[in-house]
Amino acid sequence: MSDIVITGVTVFKVRLPVVSERRQGSGITKDAVTNIFVKLDTDAGIVGWGEAATSATFPGGTEAHMAALHIYFRPLVMGADPFRIEQIMEQAERAVVHGAEAKAGLEMALFDIVGKALGTPVCNLLGGAYRDEIPLSFSIANPDLGADVEMAKRLYDDGLRIFKVKTGAAGHAEDLRRLETLRAELAPDVDLRVDYNQALDVFDAIPKLRDVEAFRPTFIEQPVNIDRIDAMAEITRALDTPIMADESAFSPADALAIARLRAADIISIKVMKGGMLNVRRISAVAQAAGIPCYGGDMAESGLGHLAGTHVIAATPNISLGCEFYQATYYLKEDILAAPFPVVNGKVQVPTTPGLGIDVDEDKLAKYTIERLT
Repeated sequence: MSDIVITGVTVFKVRLPVVSERRQGSGITKDAVTNIFVKLDTDAGIVGWGEAATSATFPGGTEAHMAALHIYFRPLVMGADPFRIEQIMEQAERAVVHGAEAKAGLEMALFDIVGKALGTPVCNLLGGAYRDEIPLSFSIANPDLGADVEMAKRLYDDGLRIFKVKTGAAGHAEDLRRLETLRAELAPDVDLRVDYNQALDVFDAIPKLRDVEAFRPTFIEQPVNIDRIDAMAEITRALDTPIMADESAFSPADALAIARLRAADIISIKVMKGGMLNVRRISAVAQAAGIPCYGGDMAESGLGHLAGTHVIAATPNISLGCEFYQATYYLKEDILAAPFPVVNGKVQVPTTPGLGIDVDEDKLAKYTIERLT
């Protein structure tokens, strides 16, 4: 046990403006993203920060995750030892069914406290850094394809080589037109990937995906509904292009089912799928089945990106890059006190204690629309 106890919990609902509209198979982002931030105070003066990036098209909306943190998790952590992360998270699991993003935010803040108390980065609490930088992917989802092409060219000049195209929102013909344009306009060494966010109907998914294969995507992500891993298995067998499971893989049990059916060649790992410890368990199941993983995101700010960076840094099997681009390229202003670390198209793993960069509380206050203490 440590001699530190948690003395305060503050929950913030924060509306962060974005630079453009985004359309994808599971919905539209317009004007802003609304996320939740949690601040844990301790009697040692150490503060831990966490983020829950919420979406009604995933396991729950903003209000549900705020209630989980404010009503159900607060009693678990007040007066608790923040070093007892596994114990606290097991209690949180029993207190609230689902609520993966809220649990991720709570766990993130606990790890931040422990890393700061020990004077070490969070990746060292997860086994130590296996990699010091992570290739960054940018998602192309603006209805104005010309604007996204120009953005992609600018990011190519910044060193980015991975671009993931959101498909399924505007019809198959438009998807093919967008992919054809991108292959023609972008450099030959661009690593192009495709993400349907569950948008395709099962009955005609395979012929449509065979059309998409002509544009040589590195992988195709979650083509059909979250529950249809039987169809995912058929698609995986039918196509030459690797298939990645995302929404179908929120737990180690999900990963085990995917591995048994060979329903995907790759699994997307996201800290918002219950926290760093949970996604490490998902990755371990995937690794045992010979399935590599990719670092996805759910529209986090730089704070959530930091947690994702630490878990990828410490997990060898999460080997296919990450998409932590929002803080640098999509939000009009991030809430970190220093820029999220991207150099020459790669995320740099922080070496400073805790998550590595604190929240700028003035920026947080600027964008907060509700605060619960």
